[in-house]
Amino acid sequence: MVTITVSEEIERSDLFGSMDRNLKLIEDRFDCLIIQRDNELLIKGERAPAAAAAIEEMQRALEKGEKLDQQKVNYIMDLKNEGLSYSDENPGRDIICFTYEGKPLRPKTIGQKEYVRKIRTMDIVFGIGPAGTGKTYIAVAMAVNAFKNKEVQKIILARPAVEAGERLGFLPGDLQEKVDPYLRPLYDALYDVLGRESALRLKEKEVIEVVPLAYMRGRTLDNSFIILDEAQNTTPEQMKMFLTRMGFGSKVVVTGDITQIDLPRGKRSGLVEARKVLRDVEEIGFCHLKDVDVVRHQLVKKVISAYDTYYRKHPPKDDE
Repeated sequence: MVTITVSEEIERSDLFGSMDRNLKLIEDRFDCLIIQRDNELLIKGERAPAAAAAIEEMQRALEKGEKLDQQKVNYIMDLKNEGLSYSDENPGRDIICFTYEGKPLRPKTIGQKEYVRKIRTMDIVFGIGPAGTGKTYIAVAMAVNAFKNKEVQKIILARPAVEAGERLGFLPGDLQEKVDPYLRPLYDALYDVLGRESALRLKEKEVIEVVPLAYMRGRTLDNSFIILDEAQNTTPEQMKMFLTRMGFGSKVVVTGDITQIDLPRGKRSGLVEARKVLRDVEEIGFCHLKDVDVVRHQLVKKVISAYDTYYRKHPPKDDE
């Protein structure tokens, strides 16, 4: 049994959660029993020390002014399972930028904090990881921050127009309207950070460009923050073309998930090849986000883990 003293400087409801939900998450994860007694918590079970360490981390986060939600509690427990400490890294202390509503955007995981650090210090960064790790959102937030600080004059967001297994047919509208469905995740991130009206106004002035990757050929982009999203769906030729668009005073961020490649069978992924070709170039940063960095619903992390486990045991055959 392990005993923890609850700090008098924090509200119990903040630590325990509504209806003691945070404590129940701890009990389920570490297979233990938590008993409340005055200002102490008694923890019983084989994994009581790990559960106690997680609760201590939660207390330290609250003492530093952070808020505990279900995602953060789960993340603290995930780190404990890997022998890591949330409070040592304290990703929540860093502010990427402020949204149009004045809300601070911060890294939520250690992986995201490292991703932000590499974008700040390197001119070309690859953010590779599963869905829900904030690859695109953080890149867009960093681009907006660089523009607001007058570090760049333009923001350019590109994405390959590759269908994710569907056959969309002949879409109605002009060329821009045909490709807009592919670019919707980039618009969503822009609207969230800048606000819809401000983003559309900057887009009309061509300060922000949201374009299909094919539109990048032949251009040289100076003083720009350039993001290539869903880069796993580029061919090696497209990836080389994109990277060589970079001009003076520019920064490039490439994001992608190599477990979700939608290219036709037999086509190599430009992201997979770039990781091999460019890994020894010191000025280029590679940030590999993991399942533990997923900041969507907890089930997203479980879905990713289940697929990874299944495909390790049952690797797909060439004809599948």
